Amino acid sequence: MNMAPAFYPIGTPGIPWGDAERAEWLSRQSHQRSYESEVLSVIENLRSRFDVEEYGHLDYGSEGYPLMAIRSRDWRDDLPVVLITGGVHGYETSGVQGALQFVDRHAEDYAGRVNLLVAPCVSPWAYERIHRWNPHAVDPNRSFRPDSAAEESAALMRLVAPISDCVLMHMDLHETTDTDESEFRPALSARDGKPFEPCEIPDGFYLVDDSEKPHSEFQQAVVEAVEKVTHIAPADNNGEILGSPMTARGVIRYPLKQLGLCASITSARYRTTTEVYPDSPRATPEQCNAAQVAAVCAGIDYALAHQ
Repeated sequence: MNMAPAFYPIGTPGIPWGDAERAEWLSRQSHQRSYESEVLSVIENLRSRFDVEEYGHLDYGSEGYPLMAIRSRDWRDDLPVVLITGGVHGYETSGVQGALQFVDRHAEDYAGRVNLLVAPCVSPWAYERIHRWNPHAVDPNRSFRPDSAAEESAALMRLVAPISDCVLMHMDLHETTDTDESEFRPALSARDGKPFEPCEIPDGFYLVDDSEKPHSEFQQAVVEAVEKVTHIAPADNNGEILGSPMTARGVIRYPLKQLGLCASITSARYRTTTEVYPDSPRATPEQCNAAQVAAVCAGIDYALAHQ
């Protein structure tokens, strides 16, 4: 497991970043993979079977990124809506690839039973740079608020707003990685001028339920399905995962709306955030994608059986 640096290399400990520090951080980011070839081309190949739409466009300097969503072809107003989001944090690869894999291999199994809306890569700039933030050093997954500071988040909220009250289930696909501890959490502490407090990265899959509207049976159904694909994260010696008490096996709870998290953007009865652990020696990239797909399918099956 990667160890966190004693001091983050940008800024002065205890002092929040200003424009100069953010500019220095941005100058260190570089392309590491292609949104065009790994995401857009896959979506393009799905056009013959699903409706595809551009729901927004990011303009960052000389670069532009279309924000794409995939819908059920035969959308019916009398059916419940299932919302799947991935890539809110661009570095969390299986969230993006798992969402695309679900659409390709399983979405048509639910035709005539639900309307599917899938936004597989909410943060394409960060996807290309394998990063958590957008170029303004803003975390989109703390920005799902009416006055959002992240256009990635604002665009998704605009897309979802017309059907928010019709959503039966929303699953937001994420990963927890070793780089959370070695890079992203130290960067957050440096950006905000706060001390860095190390945490133990959990080895395995877990879910984040909504502490304001918990649904334990739904969460457990998802965990049980995923366990057939990859291992479930145990609690640490304090009975916690990343500082939060484990409320059931493989489940913790956050106040989703209070934190501005993606899973809070609808009034869905069933909502959760998946967390896959891709750095485990016990999990391959294929297993990570499969875990996301298993979670989505189990979640939809449970939601349909318990409407």
